[in-house]
Amino acid sequence: MIGLLQRVSEARVTVDRLEIARIAAGLVVLLAVEPSDTDAEADRLLDRLTRYRVFPDPEGRMNLSLADTGGSLLLVPQFTLAADTGKGLRPSFTGAAGPESGRALFEIAVRRARHLLGTERVATGEFGAHMQVSLTNDGPVTFWLRVSALSAPG
Repeated sequence: MIGLLQRVSEARVTVDRLEIARIAAGLVVLLAVEPSDTDAEADRLLDRLTRYRVFPDPEGRMNLSLADTGGSLLLVPQFTLAADTGKGLRPSFTGAAGPESGRALFEIAVRRARHLLGTERVATGEFGAHMQVSLTNDGPVTFWLRVSALSAPG
């Protein structure tokens, strides 16, 4: 499972010109599910995302996490993060999970996030929809996290 996280001062998602999600300060995470991913990878990624220290402490160092700051989380499904771009001029999407398993694991990740942070702090994009994601990256701060069945805990 892959998460591209961005520290934001605000963000929103629209589908068909209708705003479906909005957050203030926090993280936007573009989330890709890979074919071998299971509930365990979703749990591990969400645990890391909520505890990943990307927010400044009083000295300006990145020592605080989303759990520490009380910020919001916007999860956006994005299968293109799992694309194979190693050769040619067109990406291959064989590295992305199929729609059924992708949707199921995205929903598991959302439930895990809401369990860890509280429902009111978690917003989502719409799986399978053509979305417009608008955000103000704060920093800019962007990290790519990947967990797999072979990842060590921690």
